[in-house]
Amino acid sequence: MNNLQRRTMEILDKGEEGDLASLWCDRVITAMVVLNVVAVVLETVHWLAAREHEAFVRFEHFSIAFFSIEFLLRLWSAGARYGHGKAWQGRKGYLLSFSGIVDIVSILPFYLQLLLPGIDLRILRILRLIRLLKLSHYSTAIEDLLEAVRAERRAFGATLYLLSIALTLTAALMYFAERDMQPDKLGSIPQAMYWSAITLTTVGYGDVSPVTPIGRFVSVFTALLGVSTVAMLTGIVASSFAN
Repeated sequence: MNNLQRRTMEILDKGEEGDLASLWCDRVITAMVVLNVVAVVLETVHWLAAREHEAFVRFEHFSIAFFSIEFLLRLWSAGARYGHGKAWQGRKGYLLSFSGIVDIVSILPFYLQLLLPGIDLRILRILRLIRLLKLSHYSTAIEDLLEAVRAERRAFGATLYLLSIALTLTAALMYFAERDMQPDKLGSIPQAMYWSAITLTTVGYGDVSPVTPIGRFVSVFTALLGVSTVAMLTGIVASSFAN
């Protein structure tokens, strides 16, 4: 039984070169994930959702059965990870891992709908997009990024601290410069913080723009400050991620 569990775990994990069963399992699961994401996206097209409602429902039921069986097989086979007599450790490790949590959440909306029929179905449809994260079984990209942030957490935290100072100060300056001319948009520091945030991140939607000379000067200063701050954040994370 332990050998069967171990073989099942090998098939469900990322396939090694020459292991055709595992490689084909990877392809099938990846295809199902992609098809599910496409289905969720297409369901937001009202005329298509109305015309193909039954097809979408049947595909969702098939997907739930597929991913539920996959989850149960992963949970069962995880018992072989630490050898005989330690099955609970392997299953606990899987359930508490990032991949295990994603697997649970990917099927949870359907069962929540059965248990709580009054819940907002629109939220459940959006939660189904989490299935895209199931591809993390075959890629360590997300874990690598989180590890990169964790490794540079001190530098990352210091840069965020500088960004918060820049956000508060520039918002206060813009408030004092524009409060009389644009009380509806920049009539308080919290309102000005919205403008400051989108300017510091170099997005600049353009829905809030200064009209006074002092305000325009503050705007240019904030934009330059934002480029510098975001460049520091990007450099820290990119360097750590590359390492």
